[in-house]
Amino acid sequence: MNSPKYPNAATRQVMPTVESGPMPVFTMKPASKGKPPTHLADLTVEARKKAMKEAGFPAFRADQLSRHYFERHEATADEMTDLPSSSREQIVENFLPPLLTKVRDLRADQGRTIKSLWRMFDGAMVETVLMRYPGRATLCISSQAGCGMACPFCATGQGGLTRNLSTAEIVEQVRLGMVAAESGDLEGGPVRLSNIVFMGMGEPLANWRQVQAALHRIIEPAPSGLGISARGVTVSTVGMVPLINKLADEGLPVTLAVSLHAPDDGLRDPLIPLNSRFNVEKLLDSARRYFEKTGRRVSIEYALIKDMNDHQWRAQLLADELNSRGRGWVHVNPIPLNPTPGSIWTASLPQTQRVFVDTLEASGIPTTIRDTRGSDIDGACGQLAAEVKGNSARAKKAAAAAERVMAAINEVEEREADE
Repeated sequence: MNSPKYPNAATRQVMPTVESGPMPVFTMKPASKGKPPTHLADLTVEARKKAMKEAGFPAFRADQLSRHYFERHEATADEMTDLPSSSREQIVENFLPPLLTKVRDLRADQGRTIKSLWRMFDGAMVETVLMRYPGRATLCISSQAGCGMACPFCATGQGGLTRNLSTAEIVEQVRLGMVAAESGDLEGGPVRLSNIVFMGMGEPLANWRQVQAALHRIIEPAPSGLGISARGVTVSTVGMVPLINKLADEGLPVTLAVSLHAPDDGLRDPLIPLNSRFNVEKLLDSARRYFEKTGRRVSIEYALIKDMNDHQWRAQLLADELNSRGRGWVHVNPIPLNPTPGSIWTASLPQTQRVFVDTLEASGIPTTIRDTRGSDIDGACGQLAAEVKGNSARAKKAAAAAERVMAAINEVEEREADE
């Protein structure tokens, strides 16, 4: 993989490093083991009936409550008039405890993107991003509070891993996103939420049991789940090979997205610390097996970082590695990094991006530059939470820029109102 036939000695090579603060520490062990109250979405259909009977209510109330939550996306007692008035409040209190409290919303893209910060029962915070596209909406959700993967370019990773989310905390993000989309919170009016991406805070496969159960709740039809098509769900990973294999065996045709960011171990080791355990070769082999098992084309996510991983020879190496495992099984999404002037973590030049994409396409690799949403509101997950908690200088700078943008927008709106 590090063959000398690829690199050009004249090209500039910037290596990953943390520009301020301590180096993130790789860990799979959460700092907190706080457990939220048990929620309806934590339970299978049979477990809901059993729990309902144990609480002193008829088992069929579980089906009624499930239809409110999973089919109508309701979670308050006053919306559930088919439940007996004498026990309605108690049933809801027992089975639908509040899990997420809104802290803050930031809007971008003329109101077509909403980034939300949520506080959980123990004060831990997570982020979601709701995005409108023609005819549909996509929600980016979190699977952990913080992240232990220690990638130096990631705002979430700089804060470390606080804890894993419960199944219901993950599902509740989706339900709240569905309510927001259906209520017309996004510019353009009500829209159906049809796509879910596990690309928010955390490494989804590091929280495997809860993510596994959440996938079933998201995909299975009501009253078991929310009924979102598996083909509209994407699970991202930095490369947890054994759990990629488990996901393939789960029998859910969701899309696997591999956050690769470098095709050579020499760069990926410091860029993605997990690579020292599961290198590029093992990761791409497991991604190919996922395609063979599910029939779902794998997405390769590749954040283009100026002078670090955007070299033409790396594009060619990436194409060669993918093609060596067959054709038609993969799609590459180059992601222009949000610009950070003066930092090593800044966007590739437009002409460099073009050469990178052209190189992949010339080798027969389907390639689409990712539409970057929310760049003016700290689009990368973890930045807003870090800014609120005050633990990231980079996040503070980005948040200040976001505030200036919002102030400018407010000024324009006020001027238009006066006119």
